[in-house]
Amino acid sequence: MGKLLMDKLRTLPKEVVPVVRGRGLFCAIIINKKFDAWKVCNRLLKNGLLSKNTHGDIIRFTPPLCINKDQIEESSEIIIKTIHEVAAEHK
Repeated sequence: MGKLLMDKLRTLPKEVVPVVRGRGLFCAIIINKKFDAWKVCNRLLKNGLLSKNTHGDIIRFTPPLCINKDQIEESSEIIIKTIHEVAAEHK
């Protein structure tokens, strides 16, 4: 499941998320300094996904180990949608 999640996160636009890192299901995205990671976290929450902003520009995702493929797909779609919304607003 971790590989699936990481593969999905690596499709995010590099202008907003230049780095995706992690091990297994514990993963993080680094938000470009031009964007506010805290606002991205709040937008993720509004769109239905809980995340953790750390160190100013890093957003962590730590799904439960019992997560299934459908839940990974749903979660990653929320992340992708949110990042695209943030990118569109910034233009």
